[in-house]
Amino acid sequence: MKLTHTAAALCLSMSSLNCFATSDATKSFVDIMHDSIVTSQKVVMFGNNTDPTNSASSDSIKSIVERFYYDQFRHAQDPEAPYFLFLSRDSQLAMGIGGCVRMRGYFDWGGAIPAAGFAPYLIPMDPDPAKMRKFGTSPAGTCLFFRIIGQNKTLGNYSLYIEANFNGYDTRDFRLKKAYATINDFTIGYAPSTFSDPAAVPSTVDAQGPNNKMSNTSVLVRWMPRVKDRWVFAISAETPQTSITADNIETKKVDEWIPDAAAFVQYEWGKTSHIRLSGIVRSLSYRNLNAGKNHYLAGWGAQLSAVGHPHPQLTLFSTVNYGKGYAGLGGDLLIGTYDLIGDPQNPGRLYAPRSYGWNIGVQYNILPNLFVSTSFSQNRFLPSHTVEPTEYRYGLVGDVNVFWNLTPRIQIGAEFDYGMRKNFNGAHRWSKRVGAMAQFSF
Repeated sequence: MKLTHTAAALCLSMSSLNCFATSDATKSFVDIMHDSIVTSQKVVMFGNNTDPTNSASSDSIKSIVERFYYDQFRHAQDPEAPYFLFLSRDSQLAMGIGGCVRMRGYFDWGGAIPAAGFAPYLIPMDPDPAKMRKFGTSPAGTCLFFRIIGQNKTLGNYSLYIEANFNGYDTRDFRLKKAYATINDFTIGYAPSTFSDPAAVPSTVDAQGPNNKMSNTSVLVRWMPRVKDRWVFAISAETPQTSITADNIETKKVDEWIPDAAAFVQYEWGKTSHIRLSGIVRSLSYRNLNAGKNHYLAGWGAQLSAVGHPHPQLTLFSTVNYGKGYAGLGGDLLIGTYDLIGDPQNPGRLYAPRSYGWNIGVQYNILPNLFVSTSFSQNRFLPSHTVEPTEYRYGLVGDVNVFWNLTPRIQIGAEFDYGMRKNFNGAHRWSKRVGAMAQFSF
């Protein structure tokens, strides 16, 4: 049964890839909308009387802004290219300061999820009658960022990026989200994992998104060369963040001492169209207090993802991931501690359980600045040994939404979410949410 589910998910992803491969060469509505954002900025030039509206200067500025916008790890919920751009006299150095103000509101009924993010893992199986409905709001996702892009005779192309979000305690504390430097093909700093592919994640009003989404961010060193325009490769060493079930009575967590190793190979035929195969290998450590011995286990994950436009108005998204000991990198299982769990037949021993997830999404642009979309995803827990009957077995999430860009930098959206949690004892429960969002970028 496990292999059947995995094969079905892989076939689903591969059928989507075949659609992507036939993408029309005509510019998609998504790219047209991106172009409108790129041309929507205020340029301040230092030490130069050049008119930024003339043809040559305008092309140079557009090229620089595109470099601000284009990112292999950019998601639809990330901030847009900055409105304010400061350019040096020789156009060799550009600095952008930007951000967005984002407000979300949501309403749950039939058993409210106790979080701002719609996660099936958190669906209450025996809801409190006093908490059947809930209205909530959140400024989470409001952010500020600072970026410098330049060229140097010695270093070549380089970039510095810092972003901080109001996503901390009670969704209002200011906290660092990204901080990294890129020099040519190398990136060092606090950045999205090489194992993730945010661009292949469908757009949602809800911040949680698909429940198999790999969303880990860590301090890393990455080499990401481009070969013959269409091929991109990457390999990285990343700071591990393990999630281990240790009770400090029979088992104890051991400090991580080996970096995670991640890599991907990607073929692309446009700035917003690609197919990517990613992988990660992890070292998972614990101490058996009964035996007085440390153990070192290997975890791994593989992910196949794609995004493309088979028609100018249509965008397809697809992701499938599978492995063992990788649950702490994202998705529903990130909420628990599932990288290593206890073996009930051998007290004091832990093992890395398997899991898999998939999502598909379809977006239709009625206009470049107006689109509707829907997506569906699943995340499934596959332990090798017996677990508690009330343990999470799998979760399902679906959504239908509409987004409208009133201007290139003002966006509103509305969404209906529905999800289900099912336990190993067969008990299951559905939850529903409607949400709305308003975002102002600068």
